[in-house]
Amino acid sequence: MKDQLIEKIMEEVMKKVDQPKAEVKAEECKPQQKFCGLTEFVGTAIGDSIGLVIANVDNQLHEAMGLDKKYRSIGILGARTGAGPHILAADEAVKATNTEIIKIELARDTKGGAGHGCLIIFGAEDVSDAKRAVEVALKELDRTFGDVYANDAGHLEFQYTARASYACNKAFNAPLGKAFGLIVGAPAAIGVLIADTAVKAANVDVIGYASPAGGTSFSNEVILFISGDSGAVRQSIIAAREVGVKLLGTLGEEPKPVTVPYI
Repeated sequence: MKDQLIEKIMEEVMKKVDQPKAEVKAEECKPQQKFCGLTEFVGTAIGDSIGLVIANVDNQLHEAMGLDKKYRSIGILGARTGAGPHILAADEAVKATNTEIIKIELARDTKGGAGHGCLIIFGAEDVSDAKRAVEVALKELDRTFGDVYANDAGHLEFQYTARASYACNKAFNAPLGKAFGLIVGAPAAIGVLIADTAVKAANVDVIGYASPAGGTSFSNEVILFISGDSGAVRQSIIAAREVGVKLLGTLGEEPKPVTVPYI
């Protein structure tokens, strides 16, 4: 009787061992959003990004920052890694809210990498608008990081919008309402070649060019800003992306998109 009981127990144990493990859903693998309990905290996102809001900026700080007096509330979007994705995300946020881009500053950062971090300030008369702008921008980052490719040697970044708004205009002098594209190559040598590739691939207007000693925070990258017909801008970006991925891949592992490509 005792032997039969032991055999039965062992049989049940072996059934459990043989059973396939339940699949873990992708959502369950994502890190949980951390909260700090402060009313100024809006949220965090990819790229070590943090969103904050100040309902009523102190008078002395308001003056020191050079803010328009009508904007008592500000939304703050800052990140260690990104810049381009954040500016395009902010561009969508401005379109969706009653806010204005007050400042866009690009820090030499990327946590020691070749590119920038960023600080973006939204101005609003009502704190709810400032908070909403930050929320929209944080949500957009998952999309705008889709065409960022990286390995240990550097990174590539491609951004596109069919209708540039005030964030792109302030940061890159992009014509309002026209298609706009951003092409980044780091190290800078790759950036020069893919910039040339982009301009040769379609009929686009070059509205800006930045390099380590001019237009960047001395970062090891070249950035090209283009505008024009929507189809032409996309064609230029796609051509540059194809060449850039091949070149960066010679310096290390095959560069993979950070999220899901959208261009």
